[in-house]
Amino acid sequence: MKRVGIIGSGFSGLAAASCLAKAGFDVTVLEKNSTLGGRARKFEVDGFTFDMGPSWYWMPEVFENYFNIFGKKSSDFYELKRLDPSYDVIFGKNDIVSIPANYNQLKELFESLEQGSGVKLDKFLEEAEYKYTVGMNEFVWKPGNSIFDFADIRVLKSLFKLQMLSSISTQVDKLFKNEKIRDILKFPVLFLGATPENTPALYSLMNYADLKLGTWYPMGGMYKVIEGFVSVAKDLGVKFITNADVKEIVVEESRATKMITDSTSYDFDYIVASADYHHVEQNLLPKKYRMYDQAYWENRTMAPSSLLFYVGLNKKIEGVKHHNLFFDENFARHADEIYTNPTWPTAPLFYLSCPSVTDSSLASDGNENLFMLMPLAPGIKDEPELHEKYFDIMCNRIQKILDVDIRDSIVYKRSYCLNDFISDYNAFKGNAYGLANTLTQTAFLKPKMKSRNIQNLFFTGQLTTPGPGVPPSIISGQVVANEIISSHKTH
Repeated sequence: MKRVGIIGSGFSGLAAASCLAKAGFDVTVLEKNSTLGGRARKFEVDGFTFDMGPSWYWMPEVFENYFNIFGKKSSDFYELKRLDPSYDVIFGKNDIVSIPANYNQLKELFESLEQGSGVKLDKFLEEAEYKYTVGMNEFVWKPGNSIFDFADIRVLKSLFKLQMLSSISTQVDKLFKNEKIRDILKFPVLFLGATPENTPALYSLMNYADLKLGTWYPMGGMYKVIEGFVSVAKDLGVKFITNADVKEIVVEESRATKMITDSTSYDFDYIVASADYHHVEQNLLPKKYRMYDQAYWENRTMAPSSLLFYVGLNKKIEGVKHHNLFFDENFARHADEIYTNPTWPTAPLFYLSCPSVTDSSLASDGNENLFMLMPLAPGIKDEPELHEKYFDIMCNRIQKILDVDIRDSIVYKRSYCLNDFISDYNAFKGNAYGLANTLTQTAFLKPKMKSRNIQNLFFTGQLTTPGPGVPPSIISGQVVANEIISSHKTH
């Protein structure tokens, strides 16, 4: 049995581990932190359970298809609940748009905002469904080794229909004039780490995922999904070693032979880096074996970082949904302060999640569990004294708009920001979501999944194919496993 070492136990690392173990490889996962899950870890304190990272469950078939590979289904590990409304978009006091799960109700909502927009929404989502079908069945499964990955006649015929060369902003603005509708339709691409103006219109497929496939929640929290992935891996014989921070990859004659942690050296036949790509290349490899230099990375457009707060309240609150998007300030100005002129924002948009509204297991009786997220420019200086300033800004707006004052009821609070992303995940510039899906960083233009300079070193996760987000990371792990299986067969 050939030995595979995987750095990192996030979604892509776990997916790669199980697929390789199923194919007969001897797989060991080395995890830097004390718990598994990468950015999807959880922590428990004072009766509260907090998911530390991902909080949106979209594209449920990606999870289902993954479990099916191993003769399992998601319901073997957690109960899925569709949220209705999917989320609230908050434009101001008494100005909140709830996005219904029912499509006919959604069309009625759009019609109430702009006459004729229901028919236009049908057209928009019909195109988005085509992109979703082609994108999820063709594009995302390509390893992106070269442009020839995409020279398939079916893909070439689709290129114009996929609208790779125009932006999602252009497409939405052409169809809809109402600013609220525009903001609602541009919101999902923010998960891809770029402004709507710089995100290819291909990614309206995210609108299909959002508005047609729905927003779901795994009861018990997102970490239940990680537990399911770990269970599958362990059943297949995958070994996990926590508190194993890889310090060096030893390369001999263009082959990676060992991974060295603080205390141990491990021998492997193949290595998969599910950790931060930049960190692995720049800090773990000898210089002559790196594919990209520091200048290359400095010129990448990174997805945002975030200022997060995990908050426990000793009371229940009214008027707050599971997912709440505060769009009550200027979208363009905040985007400019993330992407164009990086700085701490003037008047930020932010996201408030209250999962205990759906799942009482996350907080003890009578208490509430909150997760707050403010997007930030990657690479700016993390100034802890500013955390409280922005916490107050968010609390003031929650109070002003929803008439909910949380400050007197806080019994637990923890902030998490750029320095923590760097410390816990070696995240380049403290990014939270990986590499932005801009046109010049899509498909074969991303950092390569297979090292050109080291025969048996592969990369997976949100800095390579197919991109940021939980479903893409799951797919990335499967694609890299297939690459190794194919490589092994040809040697």
